[in-house]
Amino acid sequence: MSSPTIPTLTTPRLILRPVELADAEAWQAVFPQWDVVRFLTTKVPWPYPADGALTFLRDVALPAMDRREEWHWSIRPKSAPEQLIGAISLMDRPGDNRGFWLDPAWQGKGYMAEASTAVTDYWFDVLEKPVLHVPKARANARSRRISEVTGMRVVDTYERDYVAGRLVAEVWEITREEWHARKK
Repeated sequence: MSSPTIPTLTTPRLILRPVELADAEAWQAVFPQWDVVRFLTTKVPWPYPADGALTFLRDVALPAMDRREEWHWSIRPKSAPEQLIGAISLMDRPGDNRGFWLDPAWQGKGYMAEASTAVTDYWFDVLEKPVLHVPKARANARSRRISEVTGMRVVDTYERDYVAGRLVAEVWEITREEWHARKK
């Protein structure tokens, strides 16, 4: 079960494949790590249940993809395309348009910046959205760095509940025009 309307995206080092129910086992094996979940919102149950990935994919991600309200991709290295190392998503929700997670073993190597660039291109060039908003915990330095290097700016702050507790959140923004101008 997958959504054929969402394409596979590629970057120099990654394959971003639309999620499918068959990804649940690999997702479940990698996702429930404190360094992955601590800066995610409390929509993520913690401790993560044994059927957490299956439930999320089956009941949340795939139905939203079918409704064309969300776009979810698994992140896989081209060097090992069978290995799921993370996920990245776009959501057509006010103030909350992109989210991601990556196995800590793969962090700090530029993979998420690569994946974020690919899906942001999709947001602006295929979905033709005028602006991208990305909320994140201020304490999530790695995620903030991705927004900084891709030309985004903070446009709002507020408190939000995360798996790690109540933290200051920032909303980062970039417009389609700004995105295209930085790529020239």
